[in-house]
Amino acid sequence: MHLYVVRHGETWANAEQRYLGALDPSLTERGREQAKSLEGLLPRSLDVLVVSPRLRARETASIINAGLNLETEIMDCFRERDVGVFEGLTQSEAKARYPQLWSQNITRQWALGPTDGESIADVVQRVSEGLLELQAKYPAKNVLLVAHGFVAKTIRALARRDFSDFYDWQLANGRLLALENFEAPTVDVETLRSSLPFQ
Repeated sequence: MHLYVVRHGETWANAEQRYLGALDPSLTERGREQAKSLEGLLPRSLDVLVVSPRLRARETASIINAGLNLETEIMDCFRERDVGVFEGLTQSEAKARYPQLWSQNITRQWALGPTDGESIADVVQRVSEGLLELQAKYPAKNVLLVAHGFVAKTIRALARRDFSDFYDWQLANGRLLALENFEAPTVDVETLRSSLPFQ
């Protein structure tokens, strides 16, 4: 399977550098322009369009798909990480409102997450399961996945079997990550934990 991962275009929350996981805003005008500009970056032959259920991903996919006319498959496993009580906050606001959580470096803990949110392990598990499902359904296809920043970094780390630069690498809004000859890892995600720079 050749997997092409797109991060949705910009939203107001991205523009203000706010945590954006379970929130569901639409694209800004700049975000729509970013989605349109992806057309020239995509491979010529795509077979499948898979999309996160979040509005910003669906809007980005709709703009991209105007010239592709692919059937769209929405998969919940590729939704963005839910960061619970941090949703909609900037880092400085999260630090001020939840100093105890912030002091634990909670968004970078493997098995813990912000209150009412997901841990890294939660996201890695569901994304890994989704990738295995895609590989089983489309083993020799060119798959375009429109998703999110945290999902993209998770997929890249799983593809490399290495989380060592997990907190440094980021896919920008409206950008593409190409993973040709992608093979979903079959190892238990816990075995990858040791390569994380923080626990």
